[in-house]
Amino acid sequence: MSTTTLKTSSATDPAPSTAAPRKARRRGEQSPGALLATHGVLVVASLIALFPVAWLVFLSLGPDKDDYLHPGRIFGKMTLDNYVFVLQETKFFDWLTSTLVVSLGTTVIGVLVAATTGYAVSRMRFPGYKKFMWVLLLTQMFPIAVLIVPMYQILSELQLIDSYLGLILVYCSTAVPYCAWLLKGYFDTIPFEIDEAGRVDGLTPFGTFARLILPLAKPGLAVAAFYSFITAFGEVAFASTFMLSDTKYTFAVGLQSFVSEHDAQRQYMAATAVLVAVPVSVFFYLVQKNLVTGLTAGGTKG
Repeated sequence: MSTTTLKTSSATDPAPSTAAPRKARRRGEQSPGALLATHGVLVVASLIALFPVAWLVFLSLGPDKDDYLHPGRIFGKMTLDNYVFVLQETKFFDWLTSTLVVSLGTTVIGVLVAATTGYAVSRMRFPGYKKFMWVLLLTQMFPIAVLIVPMYQILSELQLIDSYLGLILVYCSTAVPYCAWLLKGYFDTIPFEIDEAGRVDGLTPFGTFARLILPLAKPGLAVAAFYSFITAFGEVAFASTFMLSDTKYTFAVGLQSFVSEHDAQRQYMAATAVLVAVPVSVFFYLVQKNLVTGLTAGGTKG
């Protein structure tokens, strides 16, 4: 009797479900729809960012100065003559030499001064060190139009008008205050125990700075170098005021030679702008590995 009852009950039981349990979504994991939307937004943003560059390259292939008014006509007459003209008929390579000398000089001197300044304020507690940093920040408040006249007088007395060194010093006065603040914040993130370990090993304060701290501060130095380079590379007002010889023009000033009172050779300006972007792109490629880390690390401590 009991055996029959057991068989009957087992026969009437429903079959176990074979459906796999729904996989739980991990924390931070996006759904397929959200992932697709994110990629769509990134693609659109990338196209928006690349469009001006592509448009500039496209206009540089048009042979006429008014092709920008009728861009559809460029497709039937694309040419590289604009680049040939810029490279052969202008002082492009003089501009390139001047720009690289000024930009790299500003980068080397500016980063060196900013690094030593930021390290001193980060590690040493001398009288007025806080006020000193605020004075550096205060120098960024003055517009260029106010600074040109006194700077011109100073450079004139020092006989540095129309010289690379004079322009480099002017650019350093702009780049150093910002880079000092940036590097001071980055040096604050490096443990002070590293300095003490260097002194125990017999290193001087400068030896500790050069051999222990600077290698750890490469991301911050990369950001400071990139900012200094870009500041000197694309600046116009100071360069057009303090550089008088056309062979010492930087790219930013050289571009103005294509514009006169009654005419503007836009096809040559576009070709020159494309060529100008090459050195900046190369410099960015060399430092881009450390840019993201350096931009974020300096803001953790004040």
